[in-house]
Amino acid sequence: MQAPGALRFASLGSGSKGNATLVSDGETHVLVDCGFGMRETERRLTQVGLHPRQLEAILVTHEHGDHIGGVGALARRHGLPVYLTPGSWLSGRLGEVPRHHWITPQARFAIKGLEIDPVTVPHDAREPVQFRFRAHGRCLGVLTDLGHPSAHVMEAFHGCDALILECNHDRRMLAEGPYPPRLKRRVGGDWGHLANSQAAQLLKTLGLDRLQRIVCSHLSEHNNRPELVLEALVPLLDGDEARLLVAAQDSGLDWQTVI
Repeated sequence: MQAPGALRFASLGSGSKGNATLVSDGETHVLVDCGFGMRETERRLTQVGLHPRQLEAILVTHEHGDHIGGVGALARRHGLPVYLTPGSWLSGRLGEVPRHHWITPQARFAIKGLEIDPVTVPHDAREPVQFRFRAHGRCLGVLTDLGHPSAHVMEAFHGCDALILECNHDRRMLAEGPYPPRLKRRVGGDWGHLANSQAAQLLKTLGLDRLQRIVCSHLSEHNNRPELVLEALVPLLDGDEARLLVAAQDSGLDWQTVI
């Protein structure tokens, strides 16, 4: 578990079968998305030393099932408030929750000691956002599920100390893989998901000097492999590969501290 006075994060799992990310300032814990069933979420929370009632809130990026599937049940069982955009709410996929708070894209809000910037991203959902967190003078970017690294996204995520970044697919694997043509166009399009090569280009543009941790997330089980992600990103790191991590679908990623 974590000591107070530090910005920290962990992944309960990341991929097409479910996504959930924990962010904490040492006292306030929030869950970004919950695409796992309630029992599975509780099990994974236990593995990182948390009970659901220790969560302050659930933040929703968008309404796709691998991100929102478990949000409603977890919120109802444990009395957790849910923060989301009106567009995500209007999808009708959440169900009733004890409390909900509207997120206005590009309008900063705070949950106790955590400052949160919601950032609009290009993705095929009603009103998707990703998040930039600030605490103790440090900044964490959570940047998954975007079709391309737009100028707006580049500006919003510049200067982070750690970044959870989508590396969804390898372009060749997607092109030669089992998906039907329509789904391939959707995944690889400007409103779909980020390819390894796009993630590399985004990192080059943002700059890597300040980034203590780069977490590769949302890898497709059909269209990507960890070794292909590393092949794309390791050359950017000047031999400092220890700061490059992968959030796995089954095991997630244990607590990481941004110092």
